[in-house]
Amino acid sequence: MAGNEKPSPPDQMGCAHVLCGNGRAAGRIQYVVLDRDGTLIRHVPYLSRPEQVEVLPGVVAGLAELRKAGCKLFLHTNQSGIGRGYFSLEEALSCNEEMLRQIGLGAQLFERVCVAPEAPDQPAEYRKPSPKFGAELIEKYKLKPRDLCYVGDNVSDLLTARNIGCHGIGVNTGLHDLRLLLREQQLDDGFPVFESFLDAVSHVLAHDQVIA
Repeated sequence: MAGNEKPSPPDQMGCAHVLCGNGRAAGRIQYVVLDRDGTLIRHVPYLSRPEQVEVLPGVVAGLAELRKAGCKLFLHTNQSGIGRGYFSLEEALSCNEEMLRQIGLGAQLFERVCVAPEAPDQPAEYRKPSPKFGAELIEKYKLKPRDLCYVGDNVSDLLTARNIGCHGIGVNTGLHDLRLLLREQQLDDGFPVFESFLDAVSHVLAHDQVIA
């Protein structure tokens, strides 16, 4: 697999991995895949400058709660600006580093990171809603789809969850009204949507594997 994160030497396409252990607890979701732009940080179109990174309200507290509960965290972000030639992989990774610095929960907060650089008109390998990264996590950690949850502000995050067969939770914290987008695509009955990241985390932790 090609790689896109500094803890392992990255190629220009695909996902690289930050590996920090492998523990499981039965009966609850323990593996959470998070979107970046509009979910963890303010969505700036084609973000490439670390000084533009701004962690959204409730994110630090929510991530701390997930970690306290023993959840393994992953990052899966579409960065089509790389494929379009707007910025480099290194610039995207520098924004990841600044996000982690602002969050303050350690440089290895995420077990694995997938940066999907494909533009929409390029063959999709990891670009959401591709299920490839999630499928690799299921294989790597010996999971069932119900053990995994995707959280994001975009329809593509939730369609990724659907394509994997895992849980999908929306946060209405991005550029567009996620509820409206889901309604327009007749998907509004398929996924819970919350107005803040912290509310979404509370839902994950309160409802374990009964999440719709």
